[in-house]
Amino acid sequence: MTTLWFLLVALMLVAYVVLDGFDLGIGAIYKWVARTPDERALVRRSIGPVWDANEVWLLAAGGTLYFSFPQLYASSFSGFYLPLMLALWLLIGRALGLELRGHFDHDLVAEACDSIFMVSSLLLTVILGAALGNVIRGVPLDADGYFFLPLWTNFRPGPDPGVLDWYTVLCGVVALCALVTHGAHYLALRSTGAVNVRARRLGHTGARLLPLVTLASLVATLIVRPAVSHNFLEHPAGLLLPAAVAASLVAMELAARRDRERLAFWASGVYLVAMLGGAAFALYPVLLPDSSDATRSLTILTASTGSYAMRVALTWWFVALALVIGSFLYLYRTFRGKLSIGSGEGGH
Repeated sequence: MTTLWFLLVALMLVAYVVLDGFDLGIGAIYKWVARTPDERALVRRSIGPVWDANEVWLLAAGGTLYFSFPQLYASSFSGFYLPLMLALWLLIGRALGLELRGHFDHDLVAEACDSIFMVSSLLLTVILGAALGNVIRGVPLDADGYFFLPLWTNFRPGPDPGVLDWYTVLCGVVALCALVTHGAHYLALRSTGAVNVRARRLGHTGARLLPLVTLASLVATLIVRPAVSHNFLEHPAGLLLPAAVAASLVAMELAARRDRERLAFWASGVYLVAMLGGAAFALYPVLLPDSSDATRSLTILTASTGSYAMRVALTWWFVALALVIGSFLYLYRTFRGKLSIGSGEGGH
């Protein structure tokens, strides 16, 4: 049961990254792909109906983590207090930038909203990547399973790390590159005209850059935490995940080169799923490693709630999942198709 809930939490986090990831990526390149008020309106309309729905997966993952692995929830939310507060304000900034943008008929306010939306999206992407880097690298847990990290210390991984060091910053760069590429492919799929051309160009550039940053992150991870290779050596079937990463990178490059927008977008989605799946596979059964003493690491057994609560919650979780999937299918089907300047949603 604990393994099942580990997979379910991982599934919701992957769904959040894949779905809200293109929103974040589009936000990070907002002013680069859209240079006129009409083009910016087109970009906002491409994500307007779905961006807030996509964030439901982040809330659902947090709620599921709360009742399935309460020790991990308590430890991580207190230990990562500073980055969590930063992420919260950046989420608020994105929402304000998008939602207030259409309520003011003033160029200065509109420009401020656009800047807040773009900067918040870019920084949030880096912080999410750095957060994953912290989980892979490990944190200094005490005997009770708690910790606190300053924003930075000596900028090196080790027994006394900060939230930011060279490894976690590299993870943030990988996340930024991956989500910008993902967002560019989605925007190319949804747009026409000059915005489409710029988005395809950025998506192609990202597809060429991703193999380099992915390889750099793999080498750095093996240096910082060599134990991540253990599960792959013990269970060779897990090597299908890095194989999927490599295949998705090749498919993305070929699709971008041939302007096959839908295939490029799906390939970037597979890349994100395989990368996150590989991280989860490498860590299992550890949920939060200790940076110096492996015996203090939080695992699915030491951090889980009671088996009865897990069994009862499982029934309601699948009911909720069916409702969410149904609503998302309806939402994305309703707002599908290309957009052009001056058009309504879902049409030319």
